[in-house]
Amino acid sequence: MAGQTTARRGGNGLSPSGPSPEPAGRERPGRWRPRGDRLVFWALGLALSAAGVFWFLYGSPWVRVERVTVDGTGVLTPEQVRRAAAVPRGAPLVSVDTGAVAARLREKLPRIDSVEVVRSWPHEVDLKVTERKPAVLIEKGGKFIEVDGEGVLFATVSQPPKGVPLLELDAARSPSLRRFGAERLRREAAGVAAGLPAPIRRETRALVVRSYDSVTLELTGGRTVVWGSPERSEQKAGTLLALLKSARGAGHFDVSSPSAPAVSGS
Repeated sequence: MAGQTTARRGGNGLSPSGPSPEPAGRERPGRWRPRGDRLVFWALGLALSAAGVFWFLYGSPWVRVERVTVDGTGVLTPEQVRRAAAVPRGAPLVSVDTGAVAARLREKLPRIDSVEVVRSWPHEVDLKVTERKPAVLIEKGGKFIEVDGEGVLFATVSQPPKGVPLLELDAARSPSLRRFGAERLRREAAGVAAGLPAPIRRETRALVVRSYDSVTLELTGGRTVVWGSPERSEQKAGTLLALLKSARGAGHFDVSSPSAPAVSGS
């Protein structure tokens, strides 16, 4: 007759030495789960922090516009720039639309070539302005229109700025006017003037444009320079500099072909 077994099998068929099932509703050890009240606390903390930051930026008196500084002006005055910028004093600094301020300045003050609008915490808006520089002048009705090196007409003045040559566009009968247009010819001539080295620029009284291929410089002392087209202007300027030093008594220079210049007159 067989003896009794030393171990009883449970009803689930598992040996007492095997893993026992976890009671229902009990978490496994080592796994942390945030409680609902903690999540509510965190959400409330984040909301309060966001509300505090919003109030600090938009509602507090500590970060509002109190001053507008202007740098880089020459012909314009800082007060002109401030008025055109129309930055609202007392407004929250964060609410200042820097792009809109820059656009207003360029629209109201064409003399401004570029402007950088910077918030300077906690109370300032800085306007860093770059003004256009006249490369040539167009005389009209006793006044002078300033044109920059890109051919942009940006201001009309009563007195011509010192050292800026006149631009005379005399291309009414030239096929170049129909092909390129007055604006293109003006832009090209302004580019020539803007690229002249200082010694030549100081002696240039006028640029006469009769066609795209016929630009002439009128220098002081009745001297003339046949420049030709606006192409290869850097080489032409270098050649002319050398000629002005070596042929001081000459009255006529031709650098339309800079590798084979010509000098005449004495």
